[in-house]
Amino acid sequence: MGWTISQWRAAYLVDQADPDKLLGELLAGLQHDDPAWIMIVDSTTLKQQLDALAEALVQANGERSRLPLYGIPFAVKDNMDVAGLPTTAACPAFAHVAGHDAAVVTRLRAAGAILVGKTNLDQFATGLVGVRSPYGVVTNPFNPAYIGGGSSSGSASVVARGIVPFTLGTDTAGSGRVPAAFNNLVGLKPTRGLVSSVGVVPACRTLDCVSVFALNVEDAGSVLDVIGGFDAADPYSRPSVPDQAAVRIGQTPRFAIPQQPDFCGDAVQAAAYSAALAQMRALGVVLEPVDFTPMQALAALLYDGPWVAERYAAIAEFIADHAADMHPVVRDIIERAGRYSAVDTFKAEYRRAELKRALDSLLADFDALLVPSAPTLPTLAAVAAEPIAANSQLGIYTNFVNLGDCAALALPAGWRSDGLPFGMTLIAPAWRDYALLDFALRWQRHAPWMLGATGLDLPADSAAPTVPAAPAPGYVRLAVVGAHLTGMPLNHQLTTRHARFVERTRTADCYRLYALPNTTPSKPGLVRDAQSGSAIEVEVWDVPLGGFGSFVAEVPAPLGIGSVELGDGSVVKGFICEPWALKGATEITALGGWRAFLAQLNHSGKSD
Repeated sequence: MGWTISQWRAAYLVDQADPDKLLGELLAGLQHDDPAWIMIVDSTTLKQQLDALAEALVQANGERSRLPLYGIPFAVKDNMDVAGLPTTAACPAFAHVAGHDAAVVTRLRAAGAILVGKTNLDQFATGLVGVRSPYGVVTNPFNPAYIGGGSSSGSASVVARGIVPFTLGTDTAGSGRVPAAFNNLVGLKPTRGLVSSVGVVPACRTLDCVSVFALNVEDAGSVLDVIGGFDAADPYSRPSVPDQAAVRIGQTPRFAIPQQPDFCGDAVQAAAYSAALAQMRALGVVLEPVDFTPMQALAALLYDGPWVAERYAAIAEFIADHAADMHPVVRDIIERAGRYSAVDTFKAEYRRAELKRALDSLLADFDALLVPSAPTLPTLAAVAAEPIAANSQLGIYTNFVNLGDCAALALPAGWRSDGLPFGMTLIAPAWRDYALLDFALRWQRHAPWMLGATGLDLPADSAAPTVPAAPAPGYVRLAVVGAHLTGMPLNHQLTTRHARFVERTRTADCYRLYALPNTTPSKPGLVRDAQSGSAIEVEVWDVPLGGFGSFVAEVPAPLGIGSVELGDGSVVKGFICEPWALKGATEITALGGWRAFLAQLNHSGKSD
């Protein structure tokens, strides 16, 4: 279908589609010989989930807002447990039926999401190439002669091909970012400990992260809203978000970029990078080259240091008895653990701490670090010829991130001249996940190459309107008239709460607008006047229910949130003004809106 989460919501809400019918059709169309899948749920398992969804809706008193992912299909990488289904980690001899859902699966199901299958991966999540699996090679959806990236190869593929709107992968060394770049997707690698890893087969347990693949930025944020949060059952879960989580990237971002980027001889990739940087500059981003040596040294520790022993620790009992059952390249990598002693491990940890301090110092001067998600996009033949070397190259810009305790967000960044996608990654200190998502929304508005950037637009063959008649479940529709408009000083109060722009429109012709005195930043007051009012320009946004209360709490007197009638007769929440504040205010109704008023001020030279 190729729908985003918003489009699935609109299908249920606007078209009144039946989850049983839509998901039944989706399941019937899945191909069991598709190498992206290790297993697909059967009709009985689907019915059990749909019955549970119907019961959950009853328990929610029919309020879908309490099930923010109601009826949304998803898949998980097959190193995550799903109760009653086998977990293979792409190794048949390792397969075992899980007794419980992984913590992330539990959270997604509680939000109303429906699992349709488990996806292929580089065995034991060891690799960035997507070819190390006995279940088949997952090729690039844009050109099958090229790799699709790993280790979360299947998870990326089924989103890129429009089968499901989002999937979960894992990301220890780049497995959630490299496949995102090669499949033209958003790849969210959260801060370590933000998302529980309980029920996930570990790769390097101290570094592992559950990652999200999505068609657009909004969907990635919506999934993080559901799966994020402290889990006392996970010893590596972190119990609180420090103050820096509230830090936001300003209107003129400063990003560090590698001073001498390495593209491993791939001139096509280098040209795509240059074009993407030009797009960033056009968006107002200041780019400053920096010495990338500390990041390179930190990255080298992951595979050329004792952290490989953590991969051995994760499957020590299995490998002792079943080494012959493993993929030979994966076995060779993991068996290197024997080279390192406890002394080597401590020395490497001391070096990691030194390099992390250098990285922290560098990032303190910037909003984020901007890097290519991968230095090159190799063919299947190139990887077959040099399986270790080709894989190592792909981690140049990813391997250091978890060792440096950073958050990262991979974004589509245009197309290469050979028709393959190019991606870049934003990297920031721990807990800046939502700051990166906030900036990414700005990037997305200028990114026609993104598969899901159309947001609420439904497929051409759908009868549903472009703008849904009602907000999606879990959202409140809000009209803003002044400082919260796009590009205005307080718009960040919407975007940081993952509010979604719906449309620019006008109120019914029964309102007056005033420029209020003594407000910082300057704000208008909207007042209803049925006798002599006019239509006023507004923007309509859908605000997540979970963030709406805190948003309202930030609204200062004399403004408040009430009900506003739009030109089409619908009534939404919106900014209203107490009448007493109009004394001394300037009426600007005749100008038709706040933007026109500010433009007039600028033209007359009265504005700074």
